[in-house]
Amino acid sequence: MTTVTLEHVSKQFRDSTTAAVRAVQDVSLKIAPRETLAIVGPSGCGKTTLLRLIAGLETPNSGRVLYDHQPVSEIPLMQRNIGMVFQHGALIPHWQAGQNVGFFLWLRHREKEVPERVRRIAQITGFGLEKLLTRKTSQLSGGEQQRIGIARALTRDLNVLLLDEPFANLDAKFRMAARYELKRLLHEFPVTSVYVTHDQHEAIALAQRIAVMRDGHLEQVGSYAQLYESPINLFIATFIGTPPINLFAGRSVGASWAGENLGGYRIRGDLPEGTPLTLGVRPEHWVLDAAGVSCLVELVTPLYAERQQMVTVGAGRERWTLLLPLTPAVRVGETLRCAPLREHMLFFDSASGLRVA
Repeated sequence: MTTVTLEHVSKQFRDSTTAAVRAVQDVSLKIAPRETLAIVGPSGCGKTTLLRLIAGLETPNSGRVLYDHQPVSEIPLMQRNIGMVFQHGALIPHWQAGQNVGFFLWLRHREKEVPERVRRIAQITGFGLEKLLTRKTSQLSGGEQQRIGIARALTRDLNVLLLDEPFANLDAKFRMAARYELKRLLHEFPVTSVYVTHDQHEAIALAQRIAVMRDGHLEQVGSYAQLYESPINLFIATFIGTPPINLFAGRSVGASWAGENLGGYRIRGDLPEGTPLTLGVRPEHWVLDAAGVSCLVELVTPLYAERQQMVTVGAGRERWTLLLPLTPAVRVGETLRCAPLREHMLFFDSASGLRVA
């Protein structure tokens, strides 16, 4: 199994004005053998460029990409053993699906191995892969094409598997099914994998670690729990989590934080008096408490599968969201008293966005 290492990797492109566009900036990262790493971030943050750098399809302006201890640029193309699955399948349209699946083994005169590989993949996923093999790829649905693309990648001898938003064009039902099929395949065929996605649910379901990018930089890497519970800055805190975190503007007063509706919470004593600080509290980290702040219910959304209700409340100029048990039911126009759980409060410097407590 292959360890993928990025050492201070940067990549620039030139736009139509010849100005340099820095797509990836000084990224260092190590992906362990058999690990699945998800890369998430807003559109244009450099996720796909980073994936192409890992594949050797782009050459970094500085830094190195290593497979084990060897620069990928020094490994002949035919020996890299990279499987790639793209958003649009990237299949040969006038070929039958079976020809696409067996393409790489056919190049190596090993096409006799294809039926057994396909049988194993079909057995694991249970989606009837064999029934698709005689059809041209142009006759397949988007979900079927993506399944053929994944099967094609897994029929070869892989060192690294790279996936670039493979399920982005599928509707929610098929995306969920495809996600679990891929999870089973990665368990059966463990390989060092990098999965680019904008969908946090996919990242949570498939990856052991998640890397969050912004403007070409790697902001934070860790498990979803680490990113969710211990974000290093406001960007991570607001990007990770659904529903999003509640934010409250305030400042340091003595060794406490004070805001419009909330306050009196002890913080670090070394902050200058009056330092603007943002308090973050996740929607599930609230309790109804007679001693809490009085707020008016403005919107209620029942979440039956989760046995919760998402409640938007307001007080003065501030609005925030609570996740409460489904019963007792809360009604619009009702007045609640709620309090945040102190052990789950996050404090950030409002100017830099960095976590301070």
